[in-house]
Amino acid sequence: MGVLPSQSISRLIADKIITADIPIEPNQVQPASLDLRLGKIAWRVRASFLTGEGKNVKDLLDKFEMHQIDMREGAVLEKGCVYLVPIEEKLSLPANLSAVANAKSSTGRLDLLTRIITNKGTEFDRIPTGYKGQLFVEICPRSFSVLVRPGMRLNQIRFRNGQSILSDNELIELHTKEKLIDCELKVDGGLGFSVDLKSAEGSLVGYQAKPHTGIIDLDNVNYYKREDFWQEVHSSNGQIILDPDAFYILVSKEAVHIPPAFAAEMAPYLAMVGEFRVHYAGFFDPGFGHASAGGLGSRGVLEVRCHEAPFALEHGQVVGRLVYEKMEEVPKELYGENINSNYQGQGLKLSKHFI
Repeated sequence: MGVLPSQSISRLIADKIITADIPIEPNQVQPASLDLRLGKIAWRVRASFLTGEGKNVKDLLDKFEMHQIDMREGAVLEKGCVYLVPIEEKLSLPANLSAVANAKSSTGRLDLLTRIITNKGTEFDRIPTGYKGQLFVEICPRSFSVLVRPGMRLNQIRFRNGQSILSDNELIELHTKEKLIDCELKVDGGLGFSVDLKSAEGSLVGYQAKPHTGIIDLDNVNYYKREDFWQEVHSSNGQIILDPDAFYILVSKEAVHIPPAFAAEMAPYLAMVGEFRVHYAGFFDPGFGHASAGGLGSRGVLEVRCHEAPFALEHGQVVGRLVYEKMEEVPKELYGENINSNYQGQGLKLSKHFI
């Protein structure tokens, strides 16, 4: 029981439970997930949708499609528009396996709202046991227009054999053995974490996306000047005011640790704590903040969007929680060890596209 590690995902590929017309590349397999690749076409649609029971994506496309885009030479997905793209990988899950999807870290940090849709689906990013068929991803760029191509990996999928989420008591017990966090433990339906608005050096505490920018080519790594796309957020008193519908990159006060036999997912804390959302790219792999980060944990980057009203955010305010889950077995390779892990040992950090 638990989340499937990399070696089990590789077996799913070998057993044709996960298939693709273009062979799946070995580096798509991560410690506790599989990177999903974009297909060759996209549909501009009038609105986001779920298929619902008894309906397929094709049925809804007939209603919502505006036009089709050939992505083979690259295609610009414009800010504020909604697109649907088929995923190269197809599933034929057995009765004991379900799956959950999420945006990759760089996707979330670019404020790309991406959600996986299935045929006959009633929830985003949730694939039920026994699902057989195509996956699709809805893409809505919120802050920046982006240039995409077939094969790009914006989302990842995590496979589960049953449910093995740790209770609060189990989390407390695990913390006594593994030290999950480097400060006071706050447990309430997961491990609570707060926002850091008191920089140890200077007053820089975050970044806010600029409203009018150029296009970001997602293949360009360490390429764009941050000042062309972001404005710095400073605080001298441990407080900032979030603007309505603005997007921010902040960082957690706590350094967190995901032991090798566990995975975690970021979840919203409570809707009642404020009019903002902190949950765009939520998977934390086994080994995040582990030995390769000095064993001291890594801080979590927070992708924050404020809603209807300006909101005063305070240093140390709890804004989210990490839900821990047992792995079926320890992955052969951990996050940050011998794989291309961009955010191990991170602090306040934008996506890999910025200098």
